[in-house]
Formats: sequence, structure tokens, C-alpha cells
Amino acid sequence: MSAFFKSVETFQKEVSNEGARLQIAYGDLQDIFKKLKDEVPEWTDIYVNRDESSFGLERDKEAGKIFQELGITAHGFHDHYMHSAQEIKTNGGTAYKVFTPYYNKWIERQKSDPVRVDFSSDTILKEQLFLKDNDKFQNFLNELAPIPVTEFGTKEAHRLLDSFIENDLKAYKEARDFPLKDATSRLSKHLRTGEISIRTVFNKVMSQEETKGRTTFIQELAWRDFYNMIYASHPDQKDAPIKKAFTKVEWDNNEENFKAWKEGETGFPIVDAAMRQLNETGWMHNRLRMITASFLTKDLLIDWRWGEKYFQEKLIDYDPASNIGGWQWAASTGTDGVPYFRIFNPTTQSERFDKQGDFIRKFVPELNKVTDKKIHQPEKLTEKEQKEYKVIIGKDYPEPIVSHKNKRKLAIAAYEKSKKAMEEEKS
Repeated sequence: MSAFFKSVETFQKEVSNEGARLQIAYGDLQDIFKKLKDEVPEWTDIYVNRDESSFGLERDKEAGKIFQELGITAHGFHDHYMHSAQEIKTNGGTAYKVFTPYYNKWIERQKSDPVRVDFSSDTILKEQLFLKDNDKFQNFLNELAPIPVTEFGTKEAHRLLDSFIENDLKAYKEARDFPLKDATSRLSKHLRTGEISIRTVFNKVMSQEETKGRTTFIQELAWRDFYNMIYASHPDQKDAPIKKAFTKVEWDNNEENFKAWKEGETGFPIVDAAMRQLNETGWMHNRLRMITASFLTKDLLIDWRWGEKYFQEKLIDYDPASNIGGWQWAASTGTDGVPYFRIFNPTTQSERFDKQGDFIRKFVPELNKVTDKKIHQPEKLTEKEQKEYKVIIGKDYPEPIVSHKNKRKLAIAAYEKSKKAMEEEKS
């Protein structure tokens, strides 16, 4: 939340530099828009980018009624995604459940171009209304909890896009899975706040040479739309599994294990490094999001909703549709999710995507002396090796809090038990 308001602050400065003013007002919607109409009686039209789910959808419905009462004509657009949740449907007119056929139709659909607002226009209001509210907002910004050092704003977003295209786009398909390479675009927080248009990103990437990297990145943009479509068609998915067969999974929900997961103290180095990256920076590499989510739900058998809410608290790029969709994917409870019996082995993932252990060393300094191969399972270090590497397992770094092999069996059994119970309930 702090990151969002820091983005608003940056936007306010950017607009001001162009001679316009971002108007800040406090109060409920009815009072705010009536107050604005009183200040600008000639106001007759409003242009809005609609939300299609959750709080934003209900807010927009309420605002629409208020505009009617005030005699304001509302013009609604869909800007946060390439296509609205209603645009890409099956031939039968229903929402897709699987990504690939959705993408095949998505990529063929014509895409609209971004529109730039000219803040220097004489029609733009140059004075700051509601001065007391603006002062209140400045005081609010000063009281925000500190957030990890990061850059906000449109200029930074465009710089990142250009840098990504120049340095990482071509090899994106192969390099994106390796956390240390940092070969992802890092645009997620800028897209979330609207600091850069999804259409700007799409157009600029599509103007590049056709490569596997370009295709893969465009598919990631389509995943954003897909998850938005899923959220709009399953508005309760933040609290309820989409696959009803797994409604009765008996989660272990061990509080101590959850605390260890949050703090990066599980004894599984790649999981711990990932969680510490999240806690220290407010961001986590996408491969690591999958690993940590799988570990929480399948190895610890902790309810995916606990993890989703923790990510909501910590992520500077938190997007409800994508975050909830990703957690339901990892927990095998959502549409097109990983099958419940396919469970990430955290050690194998570590060896594959951080082979030399350099990412682990970056965020788990207790292990920075451990050699490449041994760093993935430090609990196997001999006493002599622990002295040599200056890390005592169980003291300086925890032993694994669970056995992956045993927990894998328990997780599969828990899912199958739920599946059977739901089938019996239907019959």
C-alpha cells in the first residue's frame, strides 16, 4: 500500500512539472464528486478506466449512480489490461479455463494503441483545489512506513522497458527462470500503478525482432489478462478455491512453520533466500514465487490464502488478479493450475535455477562460505565441513523444518481425501 501512494506522490510531481495539478480530495464518493461539481460547475463529462472485480467494481458502480445524479456523463474504458475480462470468450460465450486456447484467441485480437494526455493544454485545470485535503495527503505521505529503496514514475518505467528490450528480451525465454540473472522486465509495479501503459509495453516489444524471448514475454502479458478474466468470472476466488474438489483439503496450518516460512528460516536455502528477498526488497522473482508458494501449500500444508495475504502485505507490485491466480495455480485449486500430484522439490529447483548458489548467498549470508553443490542441502554437511564453512546447522542456520519426501505423500493424500469427500457429497 505504501508503494501505491509513493507512486501517486511521484505522479503528482510529474503532473506539476508540466504545469497541471493532480487534485486530491478526502471523503466518501458522494461528498467528493459533489464538492468537485460545486468547484467546477461547468464540469459535464468524466473519463474513467474501469475495474472489473472486487472493491474496484463496486466502487465504480456506486460512482456511476452519483454521476447520474449530478448530470455528469461517464465514459468508461478498459486500460489496465490489453483486453477486458469480457472480450476473450470461448465460442460458446463462456470464460476460458485453460490458458493456451485463451492465448490463441488473445494474440489474434486487434490491440488498441495508448493515448497520451497533453498536460500543457489550456483546457487542463492549473489551480490546486481542496488545499486542506492536499496538505492532509502530504502529511499522510510523511507518516507512511518506510518501503524498500525503489524508483517510481513514468520515466523510470520507460527506462526499464528500454533496458529490458535492449539487454534481456531476446534471451528472455531461457534467462527468466534464473533469479540471479535478474533478466525479467521489473515492470510489474509500474504496470500495477499505471505508470506505464500495458499497450505501450506491448507495442514496443512487438516492434522488435521476432524471437522466442519476445513470444514468451508477450505470453506473460496475456497471462495478466487471463487472470483478470478469471477473477471477474470468479469474484469470490480470494477466499474460495475455484476447483471445488479441493474445498475440503485439511490444511495443517502450523503457526510456527508459517512463521519460519515468512522469515526465511525453513532450512531450505532457495525458499529462505526467496522469502528474504521479498521481505528486504518488496519484490520476488517469479520462479521463486512458484517455489515458495508450492512449498507453503504442499510441503507445509498451509492454506494458500495465508500465503496470498502475506504476499499482499509485502509485494510492491501486488496485483489482486495475478497474485490470487498465481497462488491458486500453485495450490492446484485454480483454473489451469499445476496438478495436485506435481509438487516442486525445493532442492531440485534450487540445484536447477541457482546451480552455483550465488542467489542463495546473496540473501542467506549464513551460507556464504558453503561450496556450490553443498549449499542446496546444508543439513548434510559434516561437522568438519560446518567448521570449515563457519556455519553450524541448527544454530547458525536451521535444519529443514519438514521432510519433503514425507510431506509430498501427505499433501497428495490430503488432496485426494478432499476430492473423494466432495464426490461423495455430490452423489
